[in-house]
Amino acid sequence: MGTAKTEIFSDQHNQIARFSKALGHPARVAILEYLFKTNSCICGDLVLEIGLAQATISQHLKELKSLDLIQGTVEGTSVCYCIHAENWAKMKQTLSEFLNQDLTHQNCC
Repeated sequence: MGTAKTEIFSDQHNQIARFSKALGHPARVAILEYLFKTNSCICGDLVLEIGLAQATISQHLKELKSLDLIQGTVEGTSVCYCIHAENWAKMKQTLSEFLNQDLTHQNCC
């Protein structure tokens, strides 16, 4: 597969693709759901809750953090994570605008 050539697409196209990638793995969806469910910062419970190795969880957290969908604070030797509310709202708005598009005609194929 060749290069993605993301530079030929708009910022919004690239942002939608990044959000979709973040939500494109069930472990990341489960992590986000757990963070919403607990409604507080989570330090070490994710490995037990999700059932994956710490290294795997860390990679998924890194992906979510790179999009600023979650934020982390250092507490002792661990990092505690929670949903970044402002950026979550921005993602919802961006995806809603994209997903709420409707066909203007119904006679396609």
